[in-house]
Amino acid sequence: MSTPTPAPIPAPTPPPAVIGVPAPQEDVDAVVAFVARVQHAQQNALPDDFLDGFREDAVWTTAHGKRLTGLPEISAFTRAVLPPQADSPVTATYTVDLILFIRPDVAAVKIRQRPVSRDDGRFLDEVFHGQEDPSRLMADHPEAVPGTPTYVLAKDDGVWRIAAGQNTQVLDAQTLTAG
Repeated sequence: MSTPTPAPIPAPTPPPAVIGVPAPQEDVDAVVAFVARVQHAQQNALPDDFLDGFREDAVWTTAHGKRLTGLPEISAFTRAVLPPQADSPVTATYTVDLILFIRPDVAAVKIRQRPVSRDDGRFLDEVFHGQEDPSRLMADHPEAVPGTPTYVLAKDDGVWRIAAGQNTQVLDAQTLTAG
């Protein structure tokens, strides 16, 4: 009888790079916490929690290039695609890499989205690391392709929400193989 392999303990996440106009640490922390809530909503397939992070007039572009305009359209799409993800063997982690404070109340946020196995916590994108040409692996393991979303957040009445977002898959070979 073999014992199951324990899930890896994730390394501490480095703080994001922060550029642009000066911003208080509490706003940096609030943006990081916002992205953590998005991760929680995605990992647990919670449409209401996910949608709570959008402005009414938001624009969202999916990883496959579908543009959604306004909360009603974003909501209809999310309610159709997110709940089935609860049974998926793959989920994702979200790490804030960079925050550009455009103004004190507007921030562009660059996120590293990594696919992870629900069973053992293994990062699936590691299959690409160090490969000279990952194109064949990408075709064989589409579930392992990471994402690199960008959120433009606006702070309205003290609450950060997505005004615009682009959820992009990483298809650049150099970025994909570097890790």
